[in-house]
Amino acid sequence: MTDGSRPLTGKVALVTGASSGIGEATAIALAEAGAGVAIGARRTDRLDALAERLRNGGASVVQLALDVTDEQACNDAVQRTREELGGLDILINNAGIMLLGTIVGADVEDWRRMINTNVLGLMYMTHAAIEGMVEQGSGDIVNVSSVAGRVARSGAGVYTASKWAVNAFSESLRQEVTGRGVRVGLVEPGAVTTELTDHITQPEAKAGAVRMYTSMRALQAEDIARAVLYLVTQPPHVAVNEILIRPTDQER
Repeated sequence: MTDGSRPLTGKVALVTGASSGIGEATAIALAEAGAGVAIGARRTDRLDALAERLRNGGASVVQLALDVTDEQACNDAVQRTREELGGLDILINNAGIMLLGTIVGADVEDWRRMINTNVLGLMYMTHAAIEGMVEQGSGDIVNVSSVAGRVARSGAGVYTASKWAVNAFSESLRQEVTGRGVRVGLVEPGAVTTELTDHITQPEAKAGAVRMYTSMRALQAEDIARAVLYLVTQPPHVAVNEILIRPTDQER
């Protein structure tokens, strides 16, 4: 029986995009709940401090150099996690980029980057992990999407398309594996204080995003981490499929 304050004792989680923001906060929350944690990101130098914090808290940790757009890197990350931490029970597909901008006049390289990371990267990681979860008859896959996966708006066409794809993929996967003990959860944040806006290449789109985020009491990464933790700590017979979480001040 697990300690009630550490309900994930004996479980192993892998978090993508763990070098900052939601990924970092989620890794911390999972470790504090008792899980061993594999933390993956492209910016491996930024994983060092997180790994030290998790180990100081008593967690088993594996650091992964992980670019989710590289299919082989995804396979290797799952394999290393299983070999070094003894299994894989929870996959948090968090890695993503938000390159907002108009469709007219767009730099289509932004589109490729978003589809490759937000959609294909999430699919590659899921593909690498899912067969082992089905074989063991248990597991949680949590996909971090966005309110943009529900509400399309001008100035975010391809980002929105990528998140609608995540939502559709998640529901199809859920139907495929839920009868075999694997749960698929979707978390859709509204405005969150993260680094995502720093990477927007269209100046007007970047300024608009900053205005929106600073006009309200935006969510913090820890708010999303609590939602993820709620999903993965439900009893085995309970599957919370979707959580939409917006700032109180956000209208749509």
